[in-house]
Amino acid sequence: MADNKITSSGVGIIGLLGILFITLKLTNVITWSWWWVTCPFWAGTAITIAVIMVTIFLLSIALLIDTLWKS
Repeated sequence: MADNKITSSGVGIIGLLGILFITLKLTNVITWSWWWVTCPFWAGTAITIAVIMVTIFLLSIALLIDTLWKS
């Protein structure tokens, strides 16, 4: 029986973009802040946290409205 697992390895597009930005920054081609240079590495996490926070906020508002509506 053959094992037909598909695996992926290596650096993705976002990782390559981050490495490119760092290389350009270190060679003084761009003068961006390090925050923007490292953005490809942390932006996904920041967006995920923001979505979770907005979801929690909206659920809290819905719960508050439901509680006030019943009382």
